[in-house]
Amino acid sequence: MINPTLLLTPGPTPVPEAVRKLMAEPIFHHRTPKYRKIFGDVSERLKKVFLTKSPVYTFAGSGSLAMEAAVVNFHSAGDKILIGENGKFAERFTAIAKAFGLNPIVIKVPNGEAIAPAQIEEALKKDPDIKAVCVQLCETSTAVLNDIKAIGEIVARTNALLIVDAISGLGADRLETDNWHVDLVIAGSQKALMLPPGLAFLSVSEKAKARMATAKLPRYYYDLKYYEKSLKDSDTPWTPALTLVIGLQKSLELIEQEGIDNVFKRCAANAAYTRETLQKMGLQLFSKAPSSTVTAACLPDGLDGEKLTQVMRDEKGVAMAGGQGDQMKGKVVRVCHMGAITKKDLDVGLKVLGETLKEMKSSSGSCCCSCK
Repeated sequence: MINPTLLLTPGPTPVPEAVRKLMAEPIFHHRTPKYRKIFGDVSERLKKVFLTKSPVYTFAGSGSLAMEAAVVNFHSAGDKILIGENGKFAERFTAIAKAFGLNPIVIKVPNGEAIAPAQIEEALKKDPDIKAVCVQLCETSTAVLNDIKAIGEIVARTNALLIVDAISGLGADRLETDNWHVDLVIAGSQKALMLPPGLAFLSVSEKAKARMATAKLPRYYYDLKYYEKSLKDSDTPWTPALTLVIGLQKSLELIEQEGIDNVFKRCAANAAYTRETLQKMGLQLFSKAPSSTVTAACLPDGLDGEKLTQVMRDEKGVAMAGGQGDQMKGKVVRVCHMGAITKKDLDVGLKVLGETLKEMKSSSGSCCCSCK
């Protein structure tokens, strides 16, 4: 077995050398002016990636923590929330809602499809008591991009909050938080922000802040009233993930140097190249609404997808992701093209994928329809 030398998984993604070097420097105490200066700078720079003027709160934890924070800080027991389910991670919203005694109303579409804005509009008209709409930017498990701009226009005409899980998509798929009327945006460090796992983020609109004042669900560690108070002093209420915040300052600097619009364009170009190359291999794309974050393709009938990714990772040093959930496990391969991943990286990875497919004697050029 060898260690993977090329990460093309949808998280964690490669961490640039400049970020790694900074994180390897000697640690220092976090309750100091030195740290507050760094954290204050990071908190402002994050707004440029979220494309918002609203505050962005930083948690020590995974993206799922921020998903939970986005639910519990703005609701009371029994509240109705509308959830667009089109994959494994969208289903997490439903699980969180049930865990806290909320009333989830689910719009479920087949894997590979996006949530239709008209479905959201119809549900909101049918039940004006819905307090929030929860959708993914990029549903990572299926590589589907939802139309957040159109959904945002619909939700903005109601009293409901729009909650978007952008853990994978932020900084890869275009998301204009303020212009698209998104009230809560969730993100994680190990995706397009080019860091190891361990930080989660949540931007909060003024509309959401007003709701927070009346929300009664229990919370403590991620109670935003503590984070709001600390953020005024460029700090966090609890011990921060110090080295990750230090690295974040550098990764945000790299994003600013390239320009967020150029980052979106680069990821879109790499995504188009990936899709074109996979199709030339004879693989059928899984997503009907492709994302610039990650691409999913169906594998040939009878081919063991889990073995494919294992061989690539352990024997050839290229890590890609397989399918998730009973419907897609072993039947799909997912290739990431966000963050620091370059076209050269994709060339190497896709070449290894093609070679490995041939070695596994995939005799049929047809794609696995059962993964649909």
